[in-house]
Amino acid sequence: MSTAKLWGGRFSAQADSWVDEFGASISFDQLMADEDIEGSLAHVKMLQKTGILSREDVQQIVAGLEGIQADLHKNKLHFTVENEDIHMNIESILTDRIGPVAGKLHTGRSRNDQVATDFHLYVKKRLPQIIEEIKTIQKTLVNLAADNVETIMPGYTHLQHAQPISYGHYLMAYYSMLKRDVERFEFNQKHTDISPLGAAALAGTTFPIDRQFTADELGFSEVYNNSLDAVSDRDFALEFLSNASILMMHLSRFCEELSMWVSYEFNYLELSDKYTTGSSIMPQKKNPDMAELIRGKSGRVFGHLLGLLSTMKSLPLAYNKDLQEDKEGVFDTVKTILPALRVFNGMLSTVKVKKDNMYKATTHDFSNATELADYLATKGIPFRQAHGIVGELVLKGLQSGQNLQDISMEEFKQISSLIEDDVYDVLKPEVAVERRNSFGGTGFKQVLAQIERARTELAE
Repeated sequence: MSTAKLWGGRFSAQADSWVDEFGASISFDQLMADEDIEGSLAHVKMLQKTGILSREDVQQIVAGLEGIQADLHKNKLHFTVENEDIHMNIESILTDRIGPVAGKLHTGRSRNDQVATDFHLYVKKRLPQIIEEIKTIQKTLVNLAADNVETIMPGYTHLQHAQPISYGHYLMAYYSMLKRDVERFEFNQKHTDISPLGAAALAGTTFPIDRQFTADELGFSEVYNNSLDAVSDRDFALEFLSNASILMMHLSRFCEELSMWVSYEFNYLELSDKYTTGSSIMPQKKNPDMAELIRGKSGRVFGHLLGLLSTMKSLPLAYNKDLQEDKEGVFDTVKTILPALRVFNGMLSTVKVKKDNMYKATTHDFSNATELADYLATKGIPFRQAHGIVGELVLKGLQSGQNLQDISMEEFKQISSLIEDDVYDVLKPEVAVERRNSFGGTGFKQVLAQIERARTELAE
């Protein structure tokens, strides 16, 4: 394969090999080889349609590109650092195969709009894959929630027992977070579905090209209206990294709780052996390593977002070599989040819920304190006064080792003669949960309603 610089006519000195290596991007942008060939095929077909190239020239170029693409899929191509990037490597291979006519392929375009097109295509193809993986997790969450509508667990604030809730309600909270993640990636599709091809270096071209034709060929819904914007925009990549960061933050929070809840201290859940590991020295260990890895990889994705923001923050229009740094973070993020989503779904779909342990955790705490305060308020005691009364009872209980449901009726009567035996029913965790039927609450009917809405959404 030829390694002479395709742009070298103006230069009289050749860079050292280590300088070439520093400046080259082929080590990573070869991931866009398919997209680069697709963009070239669309471009050369447009050159024939507009009469810029002859039918014979285009036939040779198309045949050459299709042959290169076939070899790419068979892992038969060899790329070189000397040819810098995927665009020059493909063109060099094409030149070796069909001769000088390959040089006509670049008519009316620049590597600037070429790389932007490749990058748009790369992200555009992968967004539906990511959305589908998220929806798979949502379906798993809904099914698990449906099995645990009446599974009672402590709800937490400040990691302290707050109020009893349905485990199904807890799971549907993450369903809702992931729903917004899907919506963010869907919006990202709109900004990725724009064709930069034909913007050339920065100012367009004097050739009578048809940008809408190439956009249609490549499946883009529209074209960039401004050529400067087309070659320098990386908003779509920043949006992708931002969305991926929020997604990983959601997964990380869930994995943090998984890691806690499989511990002896909580013992609410048990992960499948398929998603855990042992210790090289401690035979009893069953470590939630996959959950920890997802939690850890969130930092990796956050870093890529900050990295690209930092790269972009001072760039003047239009293209600058700095933009070569836009891809590795996106490539690595795709490589990170897709398997993370699959592993997460695997953990979730095989988790064992220890319902009895969850329930017991709500019977030896004071998470029913609000229930007693609400009960007193329904008897005519101002809520703020009821709050103070229950607070004093909790303090006494902590000192004596007595829970609220253990207080005798005689003691309750000393607080208010209006308190009846039904107070003990109100203080039961399952009753406390069932009664919270305000819209979006943890009441069983409300959780079932959330599940029904979710199933409708997922079926659309």
